[in-house]
Amino acid sequence: MTHPTLSRRTTGTAAAALTLGLVLAGCGGSSDEAGGEASGSSDPGESAPTESLPTVEADEALAAMVPDAVKEDGKLTVGSDTTYAPAEFVDADGTTVVGYDVDLFKLVAQKLDLEAEFVTAPFDSIIAGVGSGKFEAGVSAFTINPERQEVASMISYFDAGTQWTTKKGNPAEVDPDNACGKRIGVQKASIQVEDITARSQKCEADGEPAIIVEQYSGQDKVTAAVVSGKNDANLADSPVAGYAASQTNGQLETLGEVYDSAPYGYVVPKDQTELAQALAGAVQQLIDDGSYEEVLTNWGVESGGISESVVDPQVG
Repeated sequence: MTHPTLSRRTTGTAAAALTLGLVLAGCGGSSDEAGGEASGSSDPGESAPTESLPTVEADEALAAMVPDAVKEDGKLTVGSDTTYAPAEFVDADGTTVVGYDVDLFKLVAQKLDLEAEFVTAPFDSIIAGVGSGKFEAGVSAFTINPERQEVASMISYFDAGTQWTTKKGNPAEVDPDNACGKRIGVQKASIQVEDITARSQKCEADGEPAIIVEQYSGQDKVTAAVVSGKNDANLADSPVAGYAASQTNGQLETLGEVYDSAPYGYVVPKDQTELAQALAGAVQQLIDDGSYEEVLTNWGVESGGISESVVDPQVG
């Protein structure tokens, strides 16, 4: 897919964002390119719920906060990794981008009198793309953490933790608390890379075999690697792990409890303070009027709902 390049550019954040992307992508072990593509299919016939979106009206005060350079074309161009069901993924028609992230941000954009245009991009390129002006926002289940906040502003809108997934019945006998020597898949640049890398290092420090960490460019490939038996298990954000288990016709199951819950955030350039505040205000209005909960309930992820949207919340 061709990614349109916008005339609007920011200064100062692009190089830092690119550096961050390289640092995050460099953590952990082998990649899907090095380790080979998974042979199993991750396409369980996923499709969006049929319920229509709530109707919301633009808020004049919030719309007035959007910079002229952003609203001149009437849309927000959004970078998103569309392999991350149910947050954002390609519908069964092979074209339409759907998910609870997509539905919610469409309503957020409507509050600002704008239309959200989602553009597919690799996960580890999106923050850099926002910093360079390629995208006006990044919406891709980004967990808010201090490293990302150094190079971008992040607006909280959801809470999620991490959960393990394995083949039904756990034939590889994976223990999340001791996965030494197991082959574990994660998506590149995700917080799970750091998680599984630290676990592997502990294995080695204890004199046990290291975890074989397989990194993939898309979550669909992570899931497929477990379905096919190439990997023993994977780590992913909790709504994604639960959705994968429910959509693979009984081939997968979640393993252990959800842990390390943290907020997701929309990504905007660090110098776009008014846009960040406008987005937070739009999310808050959706929370207050009930349409936020309606979207999450439609996708079965209402347990991750929040009560307050904040720009750059303090996180550990």
